[in-house]
Amino acid sequence: MKNESNLAESTVTTPEIREKKSNIITKFKSTYGPGILAVLTWLGAGDLVTSSVAGADYGYSLMWILALSLLLRYLIVNVIARFQLCNTEGLTLLEGYGRLHPFFGYFLFGYALIMGHLFNSYMIKGAGEVLSILLHINQPFLGSVIVVGLVLLLIGRNIYNTIENVMKIILALMTIAFLVLAFQSTPDVGQIVKGTIGFSIPSDTGVHGALLVAVSIIGAVAGSISNFVHPYFMKEKGWVNPNHLKVQRNDLLFAIGVCIVINLAIWIVGAEILRPNNIHVETITDLGQALQLALGQTGWLIFYLGVFAVLFASIVGKSTGYPRLVTDAYYVINKKRRDKYEGQYNKDPMSKWIMIFVLVTPIIWSIPGMPGFITLTIVVNALNVVGFPVIAIGMLILSNKKSLMGNYRNNWFENVCLFLSSGLAIWSAVQLAISFF
Repeated sequence: MKNESNLAESTVTTPEIREKKSNIITKFKSTYGPGILAVLTWLGAGDLVTSSVAGADYGYSLMWILALSLLLRYLIVNVIARFQLCNTEGLTLLEGYGRLHPFFGYFLFGYALIMGHLFNSYMIKGAGEVLSILLHINQPFLGSVIVVGLVLLLIGRNIYNTIENVMKIILALMTIAFLVLAFQSTPDVGQIVKGTIGFSIPSDTGVHGALLVAVSIIGAVAGSISNFVHPYFMKEKGWVNPNHLKVQRNDLLFAIGVCIVINLAIWIVGAEILRPNNIHVETITDLGQALQLALGQTGWLIFYLGVFAVLFASIVGKSTGYPRLVTDAYYVINKKRRDKYEGQYNKDPMSKWIMIFVLVTPIIWSIPGMPGFITLTIVVNALNVVGFPVIAIGMLILSNKKSLMGNYRNNWFENVCLFLSSGLAIWSAVQLAISFF
């Protein structure tokens, strides 16, 4: 009887447990979504390289730059999302910029087109180098050609969804490996706190100058035009009005939290493993030594497969996302073309040509003799700050227009932060110009 009673209890409670688990999963899916997709878009080679280089070359002294950049990313993307959800005329972000002045439409069109090319330049180069190492062929340029060919063959096909899921699993393994290494290395919490509130630029001790690395972090995190993709993910999720404001904010907080954890883990590995071993990150093999030193051949394989997954998924993401961004910007300039294709960029043949441009032309950066992957990554992400002042100042004006935002205009704190971010953007751009010339 006792066994029968236990069996009866289990048959009653098991469906309840399953239903509870199902409700939790359903709630998670309904609450979080665009933020997770944004993390996959944001976290690429830029974060991996800049955080590891900063940690390996300068310890935790530049940590305040990362903290400030992540804070600004949250602020800027939150303001962008609120404009998308709450403006009174249902304008897209790019249409809003176009309302301010025609200059913004022309600038964002050209800027997005150029940055789409440059982002893919280091990603294709890096993916080619990694593929060359994995296949033991010592032909990085051939590897880059193979990568571009694979993307052209797979993009838009159903099989890519399966490949993307495999890539995400490999990426998750690499992320877990970095988290484990960061925990095992017993990071110096005092130095992390000191670096986070230090607000100073150390003297140059690494291969790459401290100022260039700092500006590159700002460009990769706060100033990236990739922040503009978030509204597209919200629209696909069905978040289109002010009722979704709270859930969007929670989703974005979750995304930024994930970014903080992953960037901090990579930084710690650079500071606690690469730096003590006097390893400067000049090539992608230098970056892989952290996992190889700690985990042997398994760590070596996880790292290179993980980096390839990051790069390959990013190439596909940039090659599909930037044509949409560039086409939308062009529709702000040319409203007749927008009306001709009813605002449907996928019907416009121009978007396909833009896709080919941002995917195929970057192969020139993989030709032997061009700058290395690490250098190219740092310089391209630093160049992000060129557009940051225009984006920040435009957003400051746009998000305070009473005619468009009504009661959803910025509060005083957001305005102060956006004003300071505009100043930081201008300072970064000036410092970048000085360092080059």
